[in-house]
Amino acid sequence: MTASLVTPGSIVGNTTDHTAGEGAVVHNEHIVSTVIGYPAVHEGTISVSPEKPMVAPQIGDTAFVVVEKLNEKHGEAKLIAIEGKPGSIQPQHLYGQFFVTGLVDRFMHQTSDALRRRDVCRALIKDVSPVVRLDFRERNDCGVLHAICPSCGDGLQPHQDGDWNVLCPTCGHQSYRALADNYGAGWAELDQGASALNNAGKRWGAAAEAMFAKGPAGRATFIAADVREDGRERTYFRFEGQGGGRGGRPPRAAPGTRLFVGGLPRDVGTEELGALFKAHGDMTDCIVLTDDAGQNRGFGFVTYASKAMADAAAQALNGHRINGRRIGVRDADDDKKGDKKGRGRKEPAGLKLYIGNLPFSAKAEQLQEMVAAHATVNEVALASGPGGKSKGFGFVFIAEKDKGEAVVKALDGQEIDGRRIKVDIAKAKSPRSGGDDKKGGKSSRELMALREENESGKKRSRRRRPKKD
Repeated sequence: MTASLVTPGSIVGNTTDHTAGEGAVVHNEHIVSTVIGYPAVHEGTISVSPEKPMVAPQIGDTAFVVVEKLNEKHGEAKLIAIEGKPGSIQPQHLYGQFFVTGLVDRFMHQTSDALRRRDVCRALIKDVSPVVRLDFRERNDCGVLHAICPSCGDGLQPHQDGDWNVLCPTCGHQSYRALADNYGAGWAELDQGASALNNAGKRWGAAAEAMFAKGPAGRATFIAADVREDGRERTYFRFEGQGGGRGGRPPRAAPGTRLFVGGLPRDVGTEELGALFKAHGDMTDCIVLTDDAGQNRGFGFVTYASKAMADAAAQALNGHRINGRRIGVRDADDDKKGDKKGRGRKEPAGLKLYIGNLPFSAKAEQLQEMVAAHATVNEVALASGPGGKSKGFGFVFIAEKDKGEAVVKALDGQEIDGRRIKVDIAKAKSPRSGGDDKKGGKSSRELMALREENESGKKRSRRRRPKKD
């Protein structure tokens, strides 16, 4: 055992030679100190006298506290000292809890409407077990004793202005606090003290209710630029490509300035799209959408500084060919673009031919060369899934509508990379009236292809597996 200063957890003896007294406990046959102090032995008992006397709060005591946490209807404060009882507070009594109903004698929406973190307060102890319970409402000398301005850090002064009872002399910030009588270290010019500024029992005015109705946004506090900064305009960091909108989103484009670009080849990215459109005006944004694998999804958006530039670009580039594919350009905000299912999407001109049973290695150039020997090809569209993987079918649009049967007769059954292809004239999707589609003589795969094409990528419904016997 040592006679020097010990800390909680220090071994000061063992149970074979001594017993534990005040300030010590037994742990694994050792006597351990529970306080900071000096050990002493008296008649076989080891006690540790605390360097500072320990204080245990009692119901009815008055405590000085600092507000640490604020939730909507309750909060937590750290006990600094017990009034009239000098000494250190034990850890189990170091923090006390309070409720919004125990702050001041008027209705409070949230605890943060009467207290703020770092406020120094006087509180009445209502309970000590299982936790310390604090109350600021029962006595006028309980409440906030000192508060700082959340905008600039200067001390708030008591000042009545409608619903607000504190004012910052530096930045002019006004707020409300559940004030104690001697708020401001002795300020008590009124006969009743500072607690008279709490407007006990009164309803909130229109200004306060308007702020409360805004929720967290109305209660937000911003740093005063002229106090915490040097007065220059504030700038905020943004990642490259980010706009200045809320949550990192770019600001909403003016009506008519944002263009939708569809039908893009898979090898076209944002840089290639921007290079094509920059010649028609001042672009403010350009992007080609990609899937999770980083593959081009076949469309993108271009935004111009004015509607006139966007209209000129749409007129010049709508129908323009990129790597053999004709792109579509239109106003992204146009109400005539069709509903979410793509029913209003305009298809290329000409007769539409379905080509199925294609090998996954088939290219659009192969189909175009094969069909071009019999008719004029306007466009070739190969169906693909996530990551650009071919679905094994596609569509070809030919200019001569009267040559459809001849093209089908010439190409149906031909082979591409060892697979015998199926060629037919694509028919418009008939209304959902009990499965009339099957009366056209098409296979289930052809019907599925037509359905996917007309629904423009709509997620197909999952087939139910037959139950096993």
